[in-house]
Amino acid sequence: MNHRVMGAEALHQMTHSARPAWLRLEDVGYRYPNGRQAVGGVNLELGPGILGLLGPNGAGKSTLMRMLATLTRPSQGRITWQGVDTAAQPDPLRLALGYLPQAFGVYPALTAREFLHYLAAVKGLPRERLRPRVDECLALVGLEDAADRRIGGFSGGMRQRVGIAQALLNDPKLLIVDEPTVGLDPEERLRFRNLLTDLAGQRLVILSTHIVPDIEASATTIAVLDKGQLRFFGASEALLSMAEGRVWEWTVPSTELAEIRMRWRVTASLRRPDGVRVRVVSETPPSPDAQRVVPGLEDAYLHLLG
Repeated sequence: MNHRVMGAEALHQMTHSARPAWLRLEDVGYRYPNGRQAVGGVNLELGPGILGLLGPNGAGKSTLMRMLATLTRPSQGRITWQGVDTAAQPDPLRLALGYLPQAFGVYPALTAREFLHYLAAVKGLPRERLRPRVDECLALVGLEDAADRRIGGFSGGMRQRVGIAQALLNDPKLLIVDEPTVGLDPEERLRFRNLLTDLAGQRLVILSTHIVPDIEASATTIAVLDKGQLRFFGASEALLSMAEGRVWEWTVPSTELAEIRMRWRVTASLRRPDGVRVRVVSETPPSPDAQRVVPGLEDAYLHLLG
């Protein structure tokens, strides 16, 4: 399959939309001390809504998230929040930021309420606002009934909800969540996606993940990062149109499945009494029996990555 790369002119037009630009990335990159480039030349303009940042593991998503959260300084380019350079003056963004990193640590001996009180004090919330704000955040994530239970006994999904609650303590305008649903069961993932959608409103939410359904369910805009490079930025419809006419389905004997996986990019396979129904991305028909089907977001994403 050929690699599909969004053209520079089209990408420039998409990153310079009519929406108000709260967060702007101008040729942002990061290079490790050993010389390896993790992120290179990213340009984005973002306003309120949910940005789904997709990319395979190792694509540079977490490095980009850390730069946006002012935890890592870019090696090149600049990031501005409402016109202020975040490297030179990080405080305006930090005051507006809620951040849930990929590895979110908790104190298991504390209750959810105690943990949030502690973090609210660390974040400098006024004393008179501590208790009501903690209670508001616990209610937002549906943990008011578990507020006085020790976090050590929480499920993975409940811990993630504590993570979101701590990120919301300062009522942030920018909410960054990095790989939030890894390890969660399907019910918890659905609850988490619904929560992010409810929280968007007048916020800018950046959801970084390699799990396509998490993006498909909630994101208003999609960006795809691959090997540190921005490969796509725009609406899901634009990404889907790139795979139009290139997704196929047909039924094969189960004994042929391994060979088909070696020859084509298989996006789905379903075992049936008459064989295996396979779905592949291919520029040309993979079999005389293959039929074109409407692409889904995962098909389009894998087609883009080639």
